[in-house]
Amino acid sequence: MTLRIGFLISHPIQYYTPIFRELAGLCDLTVYFAHRQTAEEQAREGFGVAFDWNVDLMSGYHSKFLENVAARPSTEHFGGRDTPGVAREIADGRFDAFVVPGWGLRSYLQAANACRRAGVPVFVRGDSQLMARRGMLIRLAKAIVFPRVLRRFDGFLYVGKRNREYLEHYGVHEDRLFFSPHCIDNDAFGIASDAARSVLGKDIARSLAAEDAAPLSRDRRILFVGKLIERKRPLDVLRSAALIRSAGGAVEVAFAGSGELEGELRREAAATGVPTVFHGFVNQREMPAVYAAADVVVLPSDGRETWGLAVNEGMACGVPAVVSDKVGCGPDLIEEGTTGAVFSFGDVEAFARAVETAISLDTPVVRRHIAARMAVYSPRRAAQGILEAAARIAKRPSLG
Repeated sequence: MTLRIGFLISHPIQYYTPIFRELAGLCDLTVYFAHRQTAEEQAREGFGVAFDWNVDLMSGYHSKFLENVAARPSTEHFGGRDTPGVAREIADGRFDAFVVPGWGLRSYLQAANACRRAGVPVFVRGDSQLMARRGMLIRLAKAIVFPRVLRRFDGFLYVGKRNREYLEHYGVHEDRLFFSPHCIDNDAFGIASDAARSVLGKDIARSLAAEDAAPLSRDRRILFVGKLIERKRPLDVLRSAALIRSAGGAVEVAFAGSGELEGELRREAAATGVPTVFHGFVNQREMPAVYAAADVVVLPSDGRETWGLAVNEGMACGVPAVVSDKVGCGPDLIEEGTTGAVFSFGDVEAFARAVETAISLDTPVVRRHIAARMAVYSPRRAAQGILEAAARIAKRPSLG
């Protein structure tokens, strides 16, 4: 029997598209979007510049935009996605299962409630973890409220080890847990980065990727990808690179992203003398060349970095990664001394040592291990996890 599955997300997102395309080949899938995001809204959501993604996010699966009646459309507050029409879609859809990516938007709870009324098993696929600092009152409130919220869902699609620990912490039983890993379009990134290396050569790839036409360099490149904001700790990247250079290491830094700390980062780079490239915001089609020019991808963020899909992107391009021990993907993607390294959050000296470890690894060996890891953290495996959950939960009585 071909399962009929519905999936609601806030708006077209580049990381979900490859999962939807895999699912569409395995089941009867309908994807609903709670909002049609504009270029200006992308800027307000924290990217710093107005843009549209320059890759195809809509083909290969059936989708529909819902009417968002929110007075202030946004993903930054609960009421920013308000789609009461999802209830009719679910009532008429004859779904075997329905998936939402969380409960932080009104649209998602509207869908969950509609599923309960229609007798459709509803799943949540999120990436929350327990590493973020919270005050005592917030922790107490969550301890009381979250178990009640989680009872709205029949099953839970965890994306990694820390996400599973989070769900177990709030009382989710193991027989309601199904692995659907966080992933990106591994094939697209891998093919494009290989092309950048083989056709252009590493140095040329660097010069084409650099918007400021920085001089070509033989230094090992440390790449940070993401918004230049405090919680991602981009200043720690420059400070760790400065330590490596002071000890005689030949490294440089590249930032792919924009944000409020760019001015401070430029001043720090000038003060420390670390050769630094500022790409600014880089759209998806150009990112593989940026990764191809790097020797290590770094993510020194705090615990609010619930995963860190830039690490998946870098690894899909064959690049090892260094992350802080607060970053969610660490236990899943980083094997010490094999696919990268992990350091204690905020410890710049440990960060520098971890980078030195990663850039000293044997490249062919690293790429073999990374490829094995990426075969698990892939759109195919994510889609299979969703189907497995739908098939198993559909045979059980609802939680009610």
